[in-house]
Amino acid sequence: MENEQTRAILAICLLAAFADNRKDALEREHIRRVAASLSRDAEIDLVSLYQDVLLQRVQLDDQTAALDTPELRHLAYEMAVGVCDADGVHDPAERAFLERLSAALQLAPDKAAHCIEEADALAAAPLATGPSSASGPSIGEAVSAPAPAVDEAELDRSILQAAILNGALELLPQSMASMAIIPLQTRLVYRIGKAYGYELDRGHINDFLATAGVGLTSQYVEQLGRKLIGGLLGKVLGGTGRSLGSAATGSAMSFASTYAIGQVAKRYYAGGRRLDTDALREAFSGLLGRGRALQQRYLPEIEQRAGGLDLGRLMTELRG
Repeated sequence: MENEQTRAILAICLLAAFADNRKDALEREHIRRVAASLSRDAEIDLVSLYQDVLLQRVQLDDQTAALDTPELRHLAYEMAVGVCDADGVHDPAERAFLERLSAALQLAPDKAAHCIEEADALAAAPLATGPSSASGPSIGEAVSAPAPAVDEAELDRSILQAAILNGALELLPQSMASMAIIPLQTRLVYRIGKAYGYELDRGHINDFLATAGVGLTSQYVEQLGRKLIGGLLGKVLGGTGRSLGSAATGSAMSFASTYAIGQVAKRYYAGGRRLDTDALREAFSGLLGRGRALQQRYLPEIEQRAGGLDLGRLMTELRG
């Protein structure tokens, strides 16, 4: 994959990220930092590309023209669908963008529909194996919950295992592996809230993550960007890949973010949801640093988990 093709796919991902016109200033800043971070590992000025996309100086047809094989065009579409679904099933504006993209890429309608069906199934994956009749409270809403007996050591173990799994997923070459990370993080928050007596719905969990400073769309763009720049996605296309350095970095970040999300959720719900926005973000930032430090200790387990992962089975379990 040439730099021009890598740049084109990343441009398409950024166009997808802003397709809904609803990204707030915080999410845009997350994505800008992603571009700056990826630029350090690539021979591409992604900060400039980010600015061009934000200011609508990038044309979709120009980017799709650089993708000259069916495999590259399918990969670009799959990644764009994942970006649109990162913060929930895509809305009408994102659907219109994906229709324009599939036409520009000259994708067969059945292949485009299959990509969307898979991504939507993950985005709407059930939070638990059984139905829940309760909705979660809004962030900041005063709610008292029963104080169940909680095995905190067991919760810590489940958070660590979720972090190891998500770190392992980042070492797999398939873009679908990265799509599974956010649903797994969402499910982790649900389980933690439930352990402390709160029945949460997807809207509450997304609000909680946004309040803590987790940018779902930017996280997904970064995950795929590192795979793309590191050449790991090239393995799916039959290439050898340039380097696993970016994949290792992505694995470390997925481990750390999952660990931090789990631990900050544990603090939040254990404390009766009394942390305000600033306290939540400060806690998440500190725990993210601790997660990065822990990742090296658990790297052998992450690599072992990646070697034995059955991605198809995991996807089936996630979709319920």
